[in-house]
Amino acid sequence: MIINPILPGFNPDPSICRVGEDYYIATSTFEWYPGVQIHHSRDLANWDLVCRPLNRAAQLDMRGNPDSGGVWAPCLSYADGLFWLVYTDVKRFEGSFKDAHNYIVTSPSIEGPWSDPIYVNSSGFDPTLFHDDDGRKWFLNMQWNHRPEARNTIGHAKFDGILMQEWDATTQKLVGPIENIFEGSSQGLVEGPHVFKRNGWYYLTTAEGGTGYDHVVTMARSRSIHGPYEMHPQTHLITSKDAPDAVLQRAGHGQYVETPDGQVYHTHLCGRPMAPKRRCTLGRETSLQKCVWKDDGWLYLEHGGVVPSVEVSAPGGAARRGEPVEIVRTFESPDLPKEFQWLRTPEPQRLFSLSERAGHLRLFGRESIGSWFEQSLVARRQEHHRFHAETRLEFSPETYQQVAGLTHYYNRYKFHALGVSTDEKLGRSLIILSCPGDYPSGKLTFPIGMGQSVPDGVIDLAMDITDNDLQFFWRVASEGEWQTIGPVLDAGVVSDEGGFGEHGSFTGAFAGMFCFDISGRGQPADFAQFVYRRG
Repeated sequence: MIINPILPGFNPDPSICRVGEDYYIATSTFEWYPGVQIHHSRDLANWDLVCRPLNRAAQLDMRGNPDSGGVWAPCLSYADGLFWLVYTDVKRFEGSFKDAHNYIVTSPSIEGPWSDPIYVNSSGFDPTLFHDDDGRKWFLNMQWNHRPEARNTIGHAKFDGILMQEWDATTQKLVGPIENIFEGSSQGLVEGPHVFKRNGWYYLTTAEGGTGYDHVVTMARSRSIHGPYEMHPQTHLITSKDAPDAVLQRAGHGQYVETPDGQVYHTHLCGRPMAPKRRCTLGRETSLQKCVWKDDGWLYLEHGGVVPSVEVSAPGGAARRGEPVEIVRTFESPDLPKEFQWLRTPEPQRLFSLSERAGHLRLFGRESIGSWFEQSLVARRQEHHRFHAETRLEFSPETYQQVAGLTHYYNRYKFHALGVSTDEKLGRSLIILSCPGDYPSGKLTFPIGMGQSVPDGVIDLAMDITDNDLQFFWRVASEGEWQTIGPVLDAGVVSDEGGFGEHGSFTGAFAGMFCFDISGRGQPADFAQFVYRRG
């Protein structure tokens, strides 16, 4: 069986493509660097991260991008002996405008090297590239409308239909007329277009309803790619909007794929909320549904209805392999462990080094935790509602403006952090910095006030997340039992919905290591290991 979600934790907007026996899924990474995650599978049940293609300044520089900005909704395809990846870099997120720039990169291999980007347009986000069987290529994206009224009469004024224009691969430019080919359904907020062709029909799937609990996959078709498009008999192919008790909520935004023997599947993003506040600490995850074609020429979920299933049949009877209970990462390699990322900057050498001290990840104290420019924070996705994380730290702060430690992090408004610092009265001490969804001020709270004195030397820091609860711990390295520090904190606020609602932000929670030095001296902190253990 395929057990959903197939990509747990923050992995939204899944674009899937098959090349021979190999399947690839590209997902959004927003402000996390390098940009775009691509996973690989040969059986649709088991997936492995193979690359993050946007990994240098020429391709992506997100310094100054807001939280939940950056890389939105990539589309991955294969044609003419190349992988094609289109993506948006969103420079402004709040307010009436979305400054969203669309690009194309290509590579002969999924592992790269990926080309420098070709700029395409900025009329809206969620781009896709369709390679027609006559050799022509079509670029689609939603159109953003900053005005108070819509161009059309359907849906939401800001989401003003799906634009299409031909892409000339020779001149590397858009050519010909710009057409608005699809206004969406009455669900509104049309975005995330993908096109495929079957039996002379052009099928268009879009995401609608926003990325919260009213999210859907809408389907339409036309004999011409230019339209007009008729709606699916059910309008929506996949949604949980009318099934509040379904395990997989917020279902929408995905893409169609066929196996070599003609079986059909459709990806979609989803969320798994926790009671009682329906907050998705794991962010938007990727799931996969088995589908069937019926005699009316329309696609349907194999199990019937529109609500996605947790378990679906896999081609060839593949089974999902077991996952490790505990992952221990030491820093012997010159490269970060593959699951870790950092924020925004294409100059990671200013944030961290794996060579300055053998067997350690050295973080250089930069701007404050929550900075949109240069923040030394290296973290991995939270993939379970219950987990334990710990790290071993050597740090010699000289001022209270220098702090390094362990964090449960979503963005500048939503995080909890336990750090080593110093205080005029306490000396070397532990302090908890917390920002429980205080938007837009981003003010900190201090659950243990000025902190707690600790001895010099190596310190172990840990946290246990149990659904909505977080407890921090510490100990002198490898000596004795863990000691609790501070009260139980609200881990559920470190979520999409935490603080200011399901559409205020839409990435996911991370567990990681941080170091800041707002004195500007760049004081380093050395981390010997990082442990992630599922509950």
